[in-house]
Amino acid sequence: MTSLSTKLAEREAVGNPIQVGLIGAGKFGSMFISQSHRTPGMRLACIADLSVERAQAALKRTGYPQEKYDATGSLSIEDGIKVGKTTITQDSAAMIATSGIDVVLEITGSPAAGIRHALLCCEHKKHIVMINVEADVLAGPLLARKAKEAGIIYSMAYGDQPALIAELVDWARTAGFNVVCAGKGTKHLPEYHYSTPDTVWDHYGFTKEQLASGDFNKTMFNSFLDGTKSALEMAAVANGCDLSPPSDGLLFPPCGRQDLPRSLRPKTDGGLLEKKGTVEVVSCVEVDGRPTFNDLRWGVYVVIEAPGEYQKECFKQYGLETDSTGKYAAQYKPYHLIGLELGVSVATIMCRGEPTGQTKTWAGDVVATAKRDLKAGEKLDGEGGFTVYGKLIPAEESLKIEGLPIGLAHGFVLKNDVKKGQGLSWQDVEYSENAQAVAVRREMEKLFRKELYGKANGVNGS
Repeated sequence: MTSLSTKLAEREAVGNPIQVGLIGAGKFGSMFISQSHRTPGMRLACIADLSVERAQAALKRTGYPQEKYDATGSLSIEDGIKVGKTTITQDSAAMIATSGIDVVLEITGSPAAGIRHALLCCEHKKHIVMINVEADVLAGPLLARKAKEAGIIYSMAYGDQPALIAELVDWARTAGFNVVCAGKGTKHLPEYHYSTPDTVWDHYGFTKEQLASGDFNKTMFNSFLDGTKSALEMAAVANGCDLSPPSDGLLFPPCGRQDLPRSLRPKTDGGLLEKKGTVEVVSCVEVDGRPTFNDLRWGVYVVIEAPGEYQKECFKQYGLETDSTGKYAAQYKPYHLIGLELGVSVATIMCRGEPTGQTKTWAGDVVATAKRDLKAGEKLDGEGGFTVYGKLIPAEESLKIEGLPIGLAHGFVLKNDVKKGQGLSWQDVEYSENAQAVAVRREMEKLFRKELYGKANGVNGS
């Protein structure tokens, strides 16, 4: 098999580099920017951001060569592609419509923007890497179908944890193993569910010097801490790998690497899982706040099962971490580099015609859950904010309770009081069906409700 770097070098040699359009020049986008000019066969053609100043600052901060981008704003996107210079625009729709763009990287973090950009990519036949997990979980199962119908590739982002987990799951299944559990590590304690932007830095662990760099968004990092981002990422993994979410939210058990196969096995075999074939996130701190030994805070893992005695013996011979029975074993990657690795997705799409992970079905959903007692008339402030966090539950259960997805829990006004810890429903909020993101989400719910209950009744759902 020819390596991706060789295929990229071949494109460089014939003067046909992949032209990449980036939407969103925040932390993840900046990390890609820093590597994009170092990759033969790939060009950062354009950055679309509502703030031109933020995009320019990202180029300067990451060491992007000044001669490789248009600092004057005089070049059109098309002309920039012709002369090999990165341009900046505030008009993401115009960038997507530009004929020379091959792959679009959606890194806004806004669910509504992500849906809009994905639909534009379908319209203009541009491959899309959906780094925006909020949009992917809100409507990805439907967006992936629309992308397939449009003849484009809709992909997870290599370097981000869902795609790396999907890669481990694919490895396991390709090698003939059943997947018992797959997931990632993080820092979490039960009380973190109620963290707010005012308390996030007290818990997170960054130094004052790191925070002073200006590269950290407290609302975004609070979504990491309060469990919302983990819930979203595990929903994406469940949807992309045909795995089941826990029935009542992630457990976040403290667990070191050596304990993965012991803790993440079914309860019937002495573990914590309801069943095999699920997702879970492990914490790097014990319930009393002590650091977990040999933690996997920045990594991803998969737990597999030996199908017989011969495979169990092989696990032992080759030094795999197993449980006491030798039946369950773990493979893991201790770190991920998010945007620094994102070029792998671009290359895989354009050189192999494949995504690096992709939503396949709707298995998991993330429902907005009250951080405190909420009163009718209050306005929700969404992911990482003061009012709600996201809880992972099975999509079927979300449909039953008409769960309000965390991706839409911003700006809606409450019609009813909601108790702390209670999941919100569509019936609890004022909303407009005319908003594009709401309409797409409701379309997806209708489609999957029809398919789900069609299967239950023995019909094809058509």
